[in-house]
Amino acid sequence: MKNNLPETRLSEIVRVLNNKEVIAYPTEAVFGVGCDPDSEQAVMRLLALKQRPVEKGLILIAASFEQLKPYIDDSMLTAAQRSAIFDCWPGPVTFVFPARPSTPRWLTGRFDSLAVRVTNHPLVIELCQAFGKPLVSTSANLTGQPPCRTTAEVIAQFGEHFPVLDGATGGRQNPSEIRDALTGEQFRQG
Repeated sequence: MKNNLPETRLSEIVRVLNNKEVIAYPTEAVFGVGCDPDSEQAVMRLLALKQRPVEKGLILIAASFEQLKPYIDDSMLTAAQRSAIFDCWPGPVTFVFPARPSTPRWLTGRFDSLAVRVTNHPLVIELCQAFGKPLVSTSANLTGQPPCRTTAEVIAQFGEHFPVLDGATGGRQNPSEIRDALTGEQFRQG
């Protein structure tokens, strides 16, 4: 797997994100579609593309825990809970945290919580660092279609002009596991 993006391609993808557009990018198992989590316009474009109701809430993917702190409230975590989370990160495990009161409803949906992940995928780390914050992350597929696992599959489903960060997925077969940060309860097996 390539670990470094050509600077021009990375700059172009960041420009697309700054223009409130949706992009596709490889994650640990499948391609994701994502956008700027702070832009309601961008998130609404992503939800329309996916035909996904805002009430379901979304996942944020980040290069570091620090990038997630503006969106989540980790003040209730015990040392043991913190340790359990950081033992899984960076990696393909998503945790549901209490959301900060300032976290937009277009991210949390009907919940007072937010699902977040610190990735170990080198291209996504590089992208989140260049963008300066996390990305919304949901599987790259149109309703009723299987999740895309290659750039060619993204283009086949979304069209040749859809902005894609070309690269390989991390090779995992299943999407990320999802757990509750406070209780450890598993919501989705990985």
